[in-house]
Amino acid sequence: MKVLRLRPGKERSLQRRHPWVFESAIAKGGGDAGETVRIESADGKFLAWAAFSPNSKIRARAWSFDEKQRIDAAFFASRVASAVEARGLFDLQSDGVRLIHGEADGLPGLIVDRYGDTLVAQFLSAGVERWKAVLADALLAATGLQKLYERSDASGREREGLPPVTGWLRGSGETELTIREHEWRLSLDVATGHKTGFYLDQRDSRKRFAELAAQRRFRRVLNCFCYTGGFTVAALAGLKSAGATTGAELISIDSSLPALERARAHLALNGFDDAQAEFLDADVNASLRRFVDEGRTFDAIVLDPPKFAPTVAHAERAARAYKDLNRQAFKLLAPGGHLLTFSCSGGIGADLFHKIVASAGIDAGVDGYITERLGAAPDHPMTIEFPEGEYLKGLVVVRK
Repeated sequence: MKVLRLRPGKERSLQRRHPWVFESAIAKGGGDAGETVRIESADGKFLAWAAFSPNSKIRARAWSFDEKQRIDAAFFASRVASAVEARGLFDLQSDGVRLIHGEADGLPGLIVDRYGDTLVAQFLSAGVERWKAVLADALLAATGLQKLYERSDASGREREGLPPVTGWLRGSGETELTIREHEWRLSLDVATGHKTGFYLDQRDSRKRFAELAAQRRFRRVLNCFCYTGGFTVAALAGLKSAGATTGAELISIDSSLPALERARAHLALNGFDDAQAEFLDADVNASLRRFVDEGRTFDAIVLDPPKFAPTVAHAERAARAYKDLNRQAFKLLAPGGHLLTFSCSGGIGADLFHKIVASAGIDAGVDGYITERLGAAPDHPMTIEFPEGEYLKGLVVVRK
């Protein structure tokens, strides 16, 4: 077994059972891509078994902190089965489910979503890439399903020195699917959609937006970075339940025409008239500034932008982008209006995001109550040992 020996003092994070070992922490040792290595402290004490990543700044990702543990097919079958079983703890109200959430489930670099009878997996680290066939078999065994599509085309693969890979890994079938989420239906294409095909992490926030729309009877709604219109469908569903769709104005903006076409299709899929919502193929920043110049206001605004800061190194530039977006949104928010603003950037912590939104409000001359904090749905867990799992942060701000 190959050994990684750490520099003095660099063992503390592993002793806290944090799974990452950075290149700068290693004194000597190495291995092949994805190979299991023994990690030892500077004085030779065992710390963890880990997968070696020779091309990544995260040079090793821990599999286990038990010296007696064997890292073999049985180990991965057990980890996968435990993660799938854990999803039974949550009332998800959907047949779209995150089954494996990387480090939080003890499988660093592996993301697996289930859409009905189809699994979609992303193998994003050298370790899970090396064990791909074993993990694929374990996933089918734990779920009883027969179809597994691979979407290993995220940017994280490049940092691991891995090429993008997509296609059927087990079985075959249609890539165009429809799932149930709460009381509505949404479609996706696992071959071409973002991530694994859809953003399951916003499931509960969409439900909350539907509840707010019903309670507050929003008349003017603006959904920015709407993608395939999940928050738009939620708003219409909430207004419909309150009997308040007549006269409501819903504007959804995205720069992807295919996403907007699917968003329009979602209206029909859920029994809504196409005339009940307007979809703009446009730049969000430019649209917000134009609406401000036109003196328009909205009762509810959703800001759900893409990832601006994948790491802490990008935080300063991302903070400026988030602040500008939120400043414009505050200017458009009517008194008593609701702003649902999000950051999915791992490099922007919850405290920093709060400060960014507060600063945006001050610059816009707007004060508001932070009535709720939102986050990823519970099948995207954050664990005690891996707080970095809290990547999605959201605030509900009600303008005074």
